[in-house]
Amino acid sequence: MRIREIATGLQFPEGPVAMGDGSVLLVEIARGTLTRVTPDGRVQVVAELGGGPNGAAIGPDGAVYVCNNGGFRWAREASGMMRPVAQADDYDGGRVERVDLATGRAERVLESVAGHRLRGPNDLVFDAGGGMYFTDLGKGREDDMDRGAVYFARADGSAAAAVSRPLMTPNGIALSPDGKTLYYAETEGARLWAFDLTGPGTIDRQPWPSPNGGRMIAAAPGGHYQRFDSMAVDAFGNVCVATLLHGGITVISPDGSLASHVPLPDPYTTNLCFGGPDLRTVFVTLSGTGRLIAIDDWPVPGLALNFNA
Repeated sequence: MRIREIATGLQFPEGPVAMGDGSVLLVEIARGTLTRVTPDGRVQVVAELGGGPNGAAIGPDGAVYVCNNGGFRWAREASGMMRPVAQADDYDGGRVERVDLATGRAERVLESVAGHRLRGPNDLVFDAGGGMYFTDLGKGREDDMDRGAVYFARADGSAAAAVSRPLMTPNGIALSPDGKTLYYAETEGARLWAFDLTGPGTIDRQPWPSPNGGRMIAAAPGGHYQRFDSMAVDAFGNVCVATLLHGGITVISPDGSLASHVPLPDPYTTNLCFGGPDLRTVFVTLSGTGRLIAIDDWPVPGLALNFNA
């Protein structure tokens, strides 16, 4: 595998989306933007969103859908790395937004589900029918923190319902190759969970002692202090989880029996996506140092996402 640096100077990048023209869309959480990075490293703002744009995905209409967590307060470490520390002082709630790529126009499509105001939407994935699964991690403050949820909705925000709640810090979310298993990453416990889907937005809920109706696939493999962030799935169904603190990508087999770790030079390795003509290039956001990198010749091709350009 070969690592290439594509862009630097990004303000806590996340949510990469590989496009057909070779560019990568991503969010800059600290800048409040949806941004395009061209193959030669040029950085272009697509939309000014404010708050804290987090996960991003192409929807069934070709627009980009963005989970916006409402914003953070930030700290800069002695090393120069940025990290989020708490809910922003000007926080006014979380939302899911739709961005028209042709115009950069953004609109809010979802701000609450069944009377529950969204707190910190984090990541999202579309199923083959155009349904949107997304996580709400919640927000942390000095003295307390929210419980989160996994939600389902149509792209226009209709039919919104909770898949499972309350959850502890649900972050990255992804679907298996056959679309029958929904995965989410739990940040605080560094655990990977799976829901067996019975239909759009519905699961075969596991009984107690499952705390959330799901199956635990893996927990902090390797024994290192770490947290799980966002993820992507490869063509064989392995779940590739961006791993914080013990920075890099943790690759976990669908049944959790095998796990390996690809170390990367940033403890805030936050997200990844597959791209390139054969889906063998992994684009990774190294958020602490503000970089987008590419790893060429990944051993297993990525899973093609529904509706991706």
